[in-house]
Amino acid sequence: MKIQGQAALVTGGGSGLGEATARELARLGARVALLDLNLANAERVAAEINADLGEGTAIACGCDITNTDSLQAALARAALAHGPARILMNVAGIGSAKRVVGKDGNPAPLEDFSKVIQVNLIGTYNASRLFAAACAKLTALEDGERGVMLFTASVAAFDGQVGQQAYSASKGGLVGMTLPMARDLAQHGIRVCTIAPGLFATPLMQQLPEAVQASLAASIPFPPRLGKPEEFAQLAAHIVTNTHLNGEVIRLDGALRMAPR
Repeated sequence: MKIQGQAALVTGGGSGLGEATARELARLGARVALLDLNLANAERVAAEINADLGEGTAIACGCDITNTDSLQAALARAALAHGPARILMNVAGIGSAKRVVGKDGNPAPLEDFSKVIQVNLIGTYNASRLFAAACAKLTALEDGERGVMLFTASVAAFDGQVGQQAYSASKGGLVGMTLPMARDLAQHGIRVCTIAPGLFATPLMQQLPEAVQASLAASIPFPPRLGKPEEFAQLAAHIVTNTHLNGEVIRLDGALRMAPR
């Protein structure tokens, strides 16, 4: 699919990997809707994109992907501004680190596990199902393609560390959902792929002390540095343009394999 002229949705578009993805799609000619729980962040990024590429290129939509009413309202606003979307980038997500048995001997709070699964896995599915239903009604393009969607997993789906039970389970769920979703939506000409990033220089990572960041970067075989958000965005954009990429999970990690802790 050619990105130029298409309408795209990016969840988590107000920061980190989502922000980089929104900027890259806009640079390549898409009209981009940034869906984010933090509306102020999304508005900042949208304003910067519009200042660089022209008013109307980007729109910010406050959105909770776990709340169907909130999500439908954001999708409706995006469609009104940019027309029907053929590209969905699911980047929104949260992290968690809780040992099953805490230092106090008590079990980890179930609410923590549930929240991570609700946002990362169920929230992604919620956005994907609504997008797919709308996209399936569109006129087919070359090769019968109607749309493409991306899931954002993590290397933690494969080699999660101590305390990452909730996060790894949520990201592993996205990995497991990729192929059956691609098979399910093949009849509608909608492709599904997943990127599993390693250690990236996101705002969350940059909150850590520099010594910790340097240590993490040194653990990556090559290149021995944190991933750049724009590298994630470039791969996301390539998935859109390469029509034969479907049902695939791609690690983007510099050959990193995470240690237990």
